[in-house]
Amino acid sequence: MKEPTSPTAPLATFPPQPEEYRSRAPEFYGFVAWSSTYLLFTLFILWGLLPDEWIVWSGVTWYPNREWALLFPAYSIVLVLLTYFTYFALALFGTPALSDISTITDAKGRLLDPATFDFTDEGAATEMYDIPITLVNHALYDRG
Repeated sequence: MKEPTSPTAPLATFPPQPEEYRSRAPEFYGFVAWSSTYLLFTLFILWGLLPDEWIVWSGVTWYPNREWALLFPAYSIVLVLLTYFTYFALALFGTPALSDISTITDAKGRLLDPATFDFTDEGAATEMYDIPITLVNHALYDRG
């Protein structure tokens, strides 16, 4: 017995369609993509490894230079590495400096103004503020 589908299952249609209305096109597209990938890879390997006489004997009169059998995969690897490098560089470019206040708080933050705050009253309960990092460092690490 088939499990019932529900609106919470992301890939299941609800209510399920009858069998005669479902398309089998994805199965055919998947098979064509799979088989053409294997065919092209086999042709690429044969082009890279077979001697010129065999390729001409099979009826192919023009084909790219054999150096592309090495250059194409090498360029592909370099392109992938450059893509990773570019995304990493863009992430670094978009990151604010460590001295920037946006690394500590955001636009909605409320910074405490030390000039208006009374630090001497230990029992004082004030409104909530984002404490500046200099004040935190002073409270935690000042040995004076």
